[in-house]
Amino acid sequence: MNKPPLYQEIAESIRLEIIHGTLKAQDELPTVREMVEKWSCAPGTVLRAYQELAEQGLVVSRPGAGTHVTEALDNPPQSPLRTATLINSAESFLLKALSSGFAVDEIEPAFQSALERYRKIANKPEIDSATTIRFAGSHDPTIPMLVDTLKAAHPEYTVHVNFAGSLGGLIALARGEAELAGAHLWDQETDSYNAPYIRRLFPGKRIGLVNLVERRIGLITASGNPTNIKGLEDLSRSEIQFINRQHGAGTRVWLEAQLKNLGINTTSISGYKTEVLTHTEVAEAVRDGKAQAGLGIETAALAYGLEFIPLGTERYDLVIPKTHWNNPVIQSLIKLLSEKQTQNTISQMGGYELGLSGKVDWVG
Repeated sequence: MNKPPLYQEIAESIRLEIIHGTLKAQDELPTVREMVEKWSCAPGTVLRAYQELAEQGLVVSRPGAGTHVTEALDNPPQSPLRTATLINSAESFLLKALSSGFAVDEIEPAFQSALERYRKIANKPEIDSATTIRFAGSHDPTIPMLVDTLKAAHPEYTVHVNFAGSLGGLIALARGEAELAGAHLWDQETDSYNAPYIRRLFPGKRIGLVNLVERRIGLITASGNPTNIKGLEDLSRSEIQFINRQHGAGTRVWLEAQLKNLGINTTSISGYKTEVLTHTEVAEAVRDGKAQAGLGIETAALAYGLEFIPLGTERYDLVIPKTHWNNPVIQSLIKLLSEKQTQNTISQMGGYELGLSGKVDWVG
């Protein structure tokens, strides 16, 4: 089995420290020199690990002040000095991005997208645990369908939905920012979904995995596949513009493992750094001609009348800590998932297999 790159191991170790509170908001990370000595690696390996954490919004680098865990979002109003410092940091980021070849028109929407993601986290609703839960996780069209169906049957129940990617959902769960997560993270070493990540992120805790669906994943292209794309190898063709998912999305985790196995460097794929948050946005980009291909689920392709090139089937699970298992809203969702009418609705959406739907596995 292939061992993950060292930079990913370093990033994972820091990520776990942040999740479990060993590293807190605004804490400074060890210097590159200290990490080089600790891990017996090159400085570039450490820098790449820190860059991955920054892309996931967990840390921020400040010129001349090192790398710190991202600040809490509920800070009091800023003083003029803090505002000036923040503007300086923003300008430093802008200059760095411009010097890396990005245009202002690319930087601004990317920044706005990141800011909106943080706003969703910051505006955490006060909840009544008996009638309200928070969902965070990977996007799938069945989630809003289930929530709407539940609301119709139980008007007193509320589910706040935040599509934050598979890894983002698990992190929210670990931080107590959600009671329910949705994930489809493939582990290359074990060739299995979710359980290996659960063991790493929730050591010693009992976590239930309720299978939502198995869903067909593949390349989404324009109707009729005019560019004759047959597989991942075609993504490096110069005329193909790709649309990607964000870091931490289970779809992207799977894609990067496949590209590595095929020996395809992501720098050879035009548009690889262009990210969206949902399968729907991937389909919309292809439909609107902004991209010739994107990796997504068949359901999204069918919804927009697009071509779909199947590459595999992935498992999407609802992730529920034992401490929240008996929550009435969660139990109602699980019951709803097992009902024949619900499964018929999901089948009609296309792109899903329901043989494992509702099956419960426990981890830990």
